[in-house]
Amino acid sequence: MKVYALVGKSGTGKSFQATYLCGQMNIEYIIDDGLLIGRAAVLAGISAKRQKTKIGAVKTALFTDDTHMREVRDKLSEISPARILVIGTSRDMVFKICRRLGLEEPEIIINIEDITTEEERNAAHRQRYEQGKHVIPVPTFELKKEFSGYFMNPLKWFMGRGARNSSRGERTVVRPTYSYLGNYNISDRVITDIINHICIKSGFVFKVNKMSVYKTKAGIKVKVFLIMYDGRNIIEAAEKIQREIVKEIEMMTAFNVENTDIEIRGLKCS
Repeated sequence: MKVYALVGKSGTGKSFQATYLCGQMNIEYIIDDGLLIGRAAVLAGISAKRQKTKIGAVKTALFTDDTHMREVRDKLSEISPARILVIGTSRDMVFKICRRLGLEEPEIIINIEDITTEEERNAAHRQRYEQGKHVIPVPTFELKKEFSGYFMNPLKWFMGRGARNSSRGERTVVRPTYSYLGNYNISDRVITDIINHICIKSGFVFKVNKMSVYKTKAGIKVKVFLIMYDGRNIIEAAEKIQREIVKEIEMMTAFNVENTDIEIRGLKCS
């Protein structure tokens, strides 16, 4: 296995450049902030960007937890990649990650300054420290469960359509819990209000009889009991409401909706 490293200070655009660099050097796997990423998917690990403090994030990125470390080591042993890129803020950090994961020291160490301009690094720095945004080199749909409840956007909203290398692989922007911009909480009442509004606005629902919202590690599960107006295509109307609930909750709250059940408890003659 050939090990490569990409090194640069925090907020200089390493994760943004990683997929482009891997494409140029025919590298299929990346170690970045506690995650093992391969072929546009998270294969193992825990993202440092999910930690509540910067100290916790650093520990996760260094694989200090034995369970976390073993999970990634076992996956690496299973897939046995020919080439892998390890991303770190310094050479020392990269060496520590390699030791924890049982990898050889990197054959080639690339500095972020060697593959980016000062203008690009400054732009990345502003996005990190002014807006609290971090890049993960994985498509957004791959992170919905991992980052349920975190606001995420495809990278086109982060760098703009005209940015250099923007078409080289897919990436996602998240705002971590430990961002200095602060955390946020969304109450169950907000979610039920959204559901109620969608149901009544549809014109198919006479009354929302009852609803339940269950939070899970991967997102939320929703169950809605409705009394609907008679004389319409009830199944088609319920399916439309179901789709709207998922769409609006995910857009307005950033929660991943695992499941949405609609139960029709009765019909009202219009």
